[in-house]
Amino acid sequence: MSKKSRSKLWFLVHSWLALPIWFFVLIVCVTGTLAVVSQEIVWLANPDMRASKPSDDAPLLSYDQVIAAIKQAQPQTQVQSIIRPDESHFALEVGVTYPDGRPDTVYVNPYSGVIQGSAPTFNFQAFTRALHGWWLVPFTNGYSWGWYLVSFLGLPLLASLVTGLVVYKRFWKGFFRPTLRIRHGARIFWGDFHRLSGIWSIWFIAVISVTGTWFLIQALLGDNQISISSEPVIPVVARENVPLAVDGQAPPQLNLDRAIEIAQQRIPGLEASFINLPSNAYSHLEIGGRGWYPLMFQTATINPYNGDVAASRLLSDRTTLEFVTESMRPLHTGDFGGLWIKLIWFFFGLVLSMMVLSGLLIWTKRTALATANAFKRNQKPTRGTRIAQALQPSVHRESSGGSL
Repeated sequence: MSKKSRSKLWFLVHSWLALPIWFFVLIVCVTGTLAVVSQEIVWLANPDMRASKPSDDAPLLSYDQVIAAIKQAQPQTQVQSIIRPDESHFALEVGVTYPDGRPDTVYVNPYSGVIQGSAPTFNFQAFTRALHGWWLVPFTNGYSWGWYLVSFLGLPLLASLVTGLVVYKRFWKGFFRPTLRIRHGARIFWGDFHRLSGIWSIWFIAVISVTGTWFLIQALLGDNQISISSEPVIPVVARENVPLAVDGQAPPQLNLDRAIEIAQQRIPGLEASFINLPSNAYSHLEIGGRGWYPLMFQTATINPYNGDVAASRLLSDRTTLEFVTESMRPLHTGDFGGLWIKLIWFFFGLVLSMMVLSGLLIWTKRTALATANAFKRNQKPTRGTRIAQALQPSVHRESSGGSL
């Protein structure tokens, strides 16, 4: 075998070894696409998650009314947290603790306060996010290697976007004159589809690749105990500020509706979407939600006895770096603007998955053809062998004539 043939052979081996990487990228893209709408898929499968109205004009219950309804149904149950999802068709997710100390998360109807069922600890939503985010590899000491494996794909994805724009000259013409030939064979169709989907997904690929790269940096910073957060550590409620209990009863605390009003005075435009109730006598009440900027939560930490705001975390409290990095996760998942944003992210996730699949098909076909041609060339006789085969008949005739 010549040196050139050996080089081609090693190149083919190298190409075939890249096949598992292509499939890995495809699986990550598909699972990420499913993860965007995984909550909605679970909603379709689990009626307990649905916020069904008892009547057309039924108003949403306040947080105090929700707790009162839970206490009426289960007097010994302690409410630890309440999460109100962005979409109104989802039930409230309420973290509770039962008298035996067992924690649970239950679905509560936001219109009637009825406990509709318990949330499973691991469902389809958790599965798709774990599979996409860290390949189901457990976190034993810092970030798992699965997290690194998946987030590292942000770098080649970003590089492929840049190189694709360089290779595809005048790519912007694809916006005005899209080409998708469907009657010229599979190779031409998949090639056109790959280019066309890449053009229309430029913004989405840029968002996913940049945010994915940030997840890699986040893991490196976290595992090396490097923090860029400016959020202060909030001390517990001072002992002298905790009222004394009377007759063994817990001291009265601020009602939640009043606490939300106090939080909204500190954070104008706050829409309270989650509340963490005090876990003990010295804990604060935390209220948080989104404001005018949907990619980031703002919170207020309140003394549950007198209503004093111990601390608040506003958009203006973030540094420029924090403002950018804290926006990464919602930009990656599309979980910041309700169902329509999720559907946009889901659609372009499908387009990205199909683009990876089309690239995989194009690459596989080219590699398979190159491999077949290489085998054909190796099976062809060499020049010396062909000359020897051509001389054999004449030699045979001469030897036969000499014998006569």
